[in-house]
Formats: sequence, C-alpha cells, structure tokens
Amino acid sequence: MQAFLWLTIVTALRILGRNRLRAGLTMLGIVIGVGAVIAMVSIGEGAKQAVQKQIATMGTNVIMIWPTATSVGGVRGAQGGAVTLTVADAVDLKKKIPALSDTAWMKRDILQIVNGHRNDNSPVNGASPSYLSIRDWAFSTGGPFTQADMDSAALVALLGQSVVDELFDPGEEPLGSVIRIRNVPLRVIGVLSPKGQSTYGQDQDDVVIIPFTTAERKVFGTLFLGTVGWIYASTDRAEDLPDAVEQIREVLRTRHRLQHGQPDDFTIRTQVELGQVQEGTSQTLTVMLMAIASVSLLVGGIGIMNILLVSVTERTREIGVRMAVGAKRRHIMMQFLIEATTLSVVGGCMGILLGVLSAWLTTVIAGWPTIISGHTVAAAFAFSAAVGLFFGLYPANKAARLNPIEALRYE
Repeated sequence: MQAFLWLTIVTALRILGRNRLRAGLTMLGIVIGVGAVIAMVSIGEGAKQAVQKQIATMGTNVIMIWPTATSVGGVRGAQGGAVTLTVADAVDLKKKIPALSDTAWMKRDILQIVNGHRNDNSPVNGASPSYLSIRDWAFSTGGPFTQADMDSAALVALLGQSVVDELFDPGEEPLGSVIRIRNVPLRVIGVLSPKGQSTYGQDQDDVVIIPFTTAERKVFGTLFLGTVGWIYASTDRAEDLPDAVEQIREVLRTRHRLQHGQPDDFTIRTQVELGQVQEGTSQTLTVMLMAIASVSLLVGGIGIMNILLVSVTERTREIGVRMAVGAKRRHIMMQFLIEATTLSVVGGCMGILLGVLSAWLTTVIAGWPTIISGHTVAAAFAFSAAVGLFFGLYPANKAARLNPIEALRYE
C-alpha cells in the first residue's frame, strides 16, 4: 500500500510538472490565502502585545474615576466638565475600602512652559505624591516631590522626556533649572523615565507634573478648592478590581447624596477594562481581515476543482486504459485526490513563506510589531490541505465513475 501511495504521489507530481504554468496559476489562490492569513494574524497578535505593553505603562491594577458629563436645562455638558469629585472623596475611598492599596488625585490643564528663549505647550498635571507610585513612574534623573512639598505648595516640577527634548538643548542638564508656567517659577527636581504612547495614542512623556496644591493655589487657580479632575486608585491584586469598583461606586454615591434611580455623576474604568476594549477592537479587525483572506483560499479551492475537471476530460482515455489493465475506482479516485492535495500543499508551503516574509516586511518598513505563531502557521497549512482535499472530491469522483469502455473510445 505504501509503495502504491508513493507511486501515486510521484505520478501526480509528474503530471503537474507537465503543465507548470497552469499548476502555478491554480495554486496562486492558495498561496495568497495562506500568506494573507498568516500575515494578518501575525499583525493582530503583535498589536495585541503592543496594547498590553501600553496598558502596563499605566501602572499596576489601576482604577480611574472622572466626572460624568451632566445635563443642565436640557444641554449636555462636556465629558469631565462637571465638578463632582474632590480630594475628600479620594481620601475617604482609601479609608473605607480595605481592598485599595492607595488613592491619588489630579487635575490637568494645557499650558505654555517657558525655559529661557524656548517654550512648549504641554499638559500640566497637578497631582498628589501617590499619583506617581500608582502610575508606576520611574525617574531618569532626580526624584519625586514629597508630602512636605504638597503641604507647603512648593514650587517644584517633574518633567517628561518629551518636554525635556523641547525645552533643553541636547546634553543640557534639566535638573535644578527653573522653568516658568504662567510666570510662576518652578525648579525642576526630576525627569521622568519614558513611557511612550498611551492606549489612546497620546504621548505620556509630554507632561509636567507639579504638586496638587501648587497647581491649585499658584498655577491653575480654581473657583472651588479641593475639586479634582481625576481620582486614581490601585489594588494589590488584579482579582480585587471588580469588588473594589463596586465599593467605590457605593461610597461615592453615598458621599454625593445620589438617590436610588439617579445616574452616577462619575465614571469608573479599570486598567483591565481599557485593555479589553483595545484588544477587542484589534481582535475584531483581525477576524475581519482573516475572513477576507480566507476568500482567497476558497477561490484557490475552486481553481483546483476546475483544473482537475479539465484534467479528467483531457485524460479520459488514460483513465480508461488504467481501468482496462486492472485499476479499481478507488485507485483512480485516490490519484486525483492526491493531485488536488499536492497542489494545495505545495501552495500552502509557498503561502507560509509569503506570510512570514510579509510579516517581517511589515515590521521592518512600517514599524508595526508582528508575532508569528507556530499554531497559526500549522492551522493555515492544514486548512489549505483540507481545501484541496474537499474541492478535489468532485473531480476525483467523476473520474472514478467513468465507464472504462466509453473512456477507451473517447477521442
């Protein structure tokens, strides 16, 4: 049986070799389909890993709370435009919820930062010292401001790397220099380590962080002392996040005197939820692209079926001769199935090379991260072989059912 199978494979390759151009064009759909599936999945997996890295830059087990848009007189305000969160809210959350390891608060404005003759418009965050630890900010040089700086509204600032690049000459030491924001002099005591882009595509290094009290009393100004734009919280374990979110909601609703049926005047999001949204979007796009790429495999399968039907017609007399000398129907059927599978397998191998090359070029030229999975390669190859086998059944069955006498008479 093994000898017969090997002989059939050699015969199939020899027959396909007679018409190399036709065989190549027949395999083209399989090659493109397998290559596209591997390339798309590799890009999708790379995007997923990139999102996970971006989420990790936010800190560990982070919960974010910000004011919800409100409606006044039927007019809906901007998201985060309402004043509903306070420093007291953040302090109370830490006191009443044991699952929270820490809380922080922050408000933001985009202002002009001046250093000598150079200036830059960047986000300025007025934050509590715990904001730095929750966001897991490290330092290239210098260090963080302290609670004592908060209590005294010290005129100190931390700079992100993008701000340093804009305000200082290459090689110039920013530590100890004095920048000005709204004519308020601030001494630079630390440079933050680069974090890169956030999940929203925002440059996290384009930031200046100053003590919250300094921002509130000397830089931003405010109508209501103690109001904040964001509250951050963190837990020691990721599995504590869902319970912590529900407890935060209960505490804030009680503090804000919201009645039953009234909507929350705040929004809560966790690091995990943001990651799931981003990964879900990436996964949906990957599935859509894979579905489009799979069409090429189906087209390739139809091409294999068509070419084998033509081959059955061209080789009718040959089939009659084989049957006359003792070949059974299953032998004829196996020969055509092996030819179909050979076409799809060779096309699949070429498609794997095309997919790997495409993923590599995507990384090199576009700079997109790609991850080539062995499981994906194996699945694409198996699917291509299955396509050839499936679409080869009809031509093989047609060849096997030929009447030997009529086949011998065929001209």
